[in-house]
Amino acid sequence: MQQQDVPVGHGLDALFKPCSIAIFGASDDVTKIGGRPLQFLQKYGYAGGIYPINRKGGLVQSLQAYASVAELPEVPELAVIAVPPAGVLDAVQDCAQRGVKAAVILSAGFSEMGEEGSRLQARIGEVARATGMRIVGPNCLGAIGVPDKSIATFSVALESSFPAAGSVGIVSQSGNLGSFTLRLAGERGLGVSRMLTTGNECDVDIADAIATLAADPGTSVILCCMETCRDGAKLIQAMAMAREAGKPLVVLKVGVSEAGSAAAASHTGALAGSDAVFDAVLRQGGALRVPSIELLLEVGHALSVAGPARVPGGHRVAVLTASGGFGVLLADAASAQGLALPKLAAQTQERILSAVPFAAPSNPVDMTAQVSSRPEVLARMLDAVARDDSCDALILQSANAFHVPRLRDVFLEALAQVRKDHPARLILLCARAPDDVRARLNAMGFPVVEGIDAACATVAALLRFGARELAPAAPAAIARAPLAAAAFATEASAKAMLAEAGLPVPREAVARSLDEALAAARDMGFPLVLKIVSPDIAHKTEVGGVFVGVRSEAQLREEYEQLLARVALKAPGARIAGVLVAQMVQGGVELILGARKDPVFGPMVMVGLGGIFAEIFKDVALQPAPVDEVQATAMLQSLKAFPLLDGARGRPKADVQAAAKAIVALSRFAVRHADSVSEIDINPLVVLEQGRGAHALDALLVPEEHAMKGKQ
Repeated sequence: MQQQDVPVGHGLDALFKPCSIAIFGASDDVTKIGGRPLQFLQKYGYAGGIYPINRKGGLVQSLQAYASVAELPEVPELAVIAVPPAGVLDAVQDCAQRGVKAAVILSAGFSEMGEEGSRLQARIGEVARATGMRIVGPNCLGAIGVPDKSIATFSVALESSFPAAGSVGIVSQSGNLGSFTLRLAGERGLGVSRMLTTGNECDVDIADAIATLAADPGTSVILCCMETCRDGAKLIQAMAMAREAGKPLVVLKVGVSEAGSAAAASHTGALAGSDAVFDAVLRQGGALRVPSIELLLEVGHALSVAGPARVPGGHRVAVLTASGGFGVLLADAASAQGLALPKLAAQTQERILSAVPFAAPSNPVDMTAQVSSRPEVLARMLDAVARDDSCDALILQSANAFHVPRLRDVFLEALAQVRKDHPARLILLCARAPDDVRARLNAMGFPVVEGIDAACATVAALLRFGARELAPAAPAAIARAPLAAAAFATEASAKAMLAEAGLPVPREAVARSLDEALAAARDMGFPLVLKIVSPDIAHKTEVGGVFVGVRSEAQLREEYEQLLARVALKAPGARIAGVLVAQMVQGGVELILGARKDPVFGPMVMVGLGGIFAEIFKDVALQPAPVDEVQATAMLQSLKAFPLLDGARGRPKADVQAAAKAIVALSRFAVRHADSVSEIDINPLVVLEQGRGAHALDALLVPEEHAMKGKQ
């Protein structure tokens, strides 16, 4: 069968708004997986044709059943398959032959069960790719199209009620996480457009799920529970689709790796762990990552209520309370989330005091209980702060106002006036409120979050979303090229290749005798550094293979012989290719610069604090390669150590531009030689004073194993 190239997200409308649905393994027993979708479709009023498929025929849950899909009076657009795993492939092939557009395989017993299950799953995937029929699963919880009441799931979340229609889409690789998110959404009064869980992903994957919601006019916010990614290019494309459609993508990525815990050949390998790679890819794709399912719901709800256009970038908030104690709690929680509480402008404070003379007008603003008396007083307070450009968002806290009818009316009237006067202002309420009152507040564009920590975390996430960088321009194509095996042999050979690619490297030469070392020294001048050159020694300092500060020919003679003697003692079996004689670079700030080929997303480039502190502080920035100079500069500026480069405490400013150019050159090298190179480690990259450049003092290239096998 010829394989079809299916665009990301294509063909999934049949999951969410099919004209008819067939259910394989349909059962009268509503406790069984084959019984529940049939029950739900009838219970919640799906308007299309419903066709139970059961070998016994007869009636199933009062509907006429058929022995096979070939006997149906029409071609169903969607098939729900809930039969034992041994019968799934036949069912899929029958659907494909009949022209079914999509199938959801609820059955388990495939790749999660071992090699035999994996082979069967692969054959099902081959049917999908050969025929163009989209297949969800196997071993999934299925899909729901809320507006059309299309139900292809056995989720217990539907046993008591059907989700309210809305504009939030939910996608998840985990069925239980997706179902739990759906239930929590209902409890929060969050309307849902579509839900899709992808399971083992023999065909439809998480990228397809995101892409189809990005294209869905009924979805405005996408919530995603992600465990892994099987196709990095597809995921990046799907995120771009969501970004171009103006739809926030909020991601809960589970499975944080233990990066740096295992020994690695390079510092880069220990620092650029898989979770850090996901973090970088999601950030560059414009997705907003959150650490918990609770925050996934809070942020998703807040974005759907406030609307993305009302979310600014920044990190400055104003806090308003009727209690000084609550103000302190909120200030602490906001600070813990990286939010700043700037002092309000003098004019703002004057307006606050004109409304309530006893208020504390700085930030947090203690409005006192006076605001509970009249709505116009509260409205004047809110208006004063909303006019102040020193804050990006406002948090209004109230412990009990919305549960007391008199106070509730004061707050609702004041908030309605403020929304009228400041339609674009992001104002979040940290409050408890009955469901009907919360719904009224949401309708006015005010997100409501009950807990203090949760409210501050939600605001911080919203402001991070608003501060997203512009989508990077597509980089010019970089032609792939093989790298000779000799390039990986030693530090000297690695640096020679990197220098050809534009990395700044000090003058150096490999000396195979003392006479050659003396000749190199006379050509370069002192001071110098001596390093052992050996394909068997990755970390030279551990065997005494480095000497820094050779300042004369006499010292060179002495240190050259001693260096060889130390290495012979500590690494007696190592092959020695010579001694590297290099110009000594003095001063500057040490960075680590590296690249690593991720198995899913390809080459990643990394920069961080260098020297011996690289793995202690793990102050690193990571980006998919290649990067341009603007992105490279942003990476440097994101480091906690950036003040060391930027002239902190009277230090001279470092040559940030030279460091950025080195990052760019390395990122392009990593892409060009991605088929040959697994990791690149430059530690340190010394960045000198502004205008004096940067220098790669040590380098290591780690080969891609399969590429090296082909060269042996």
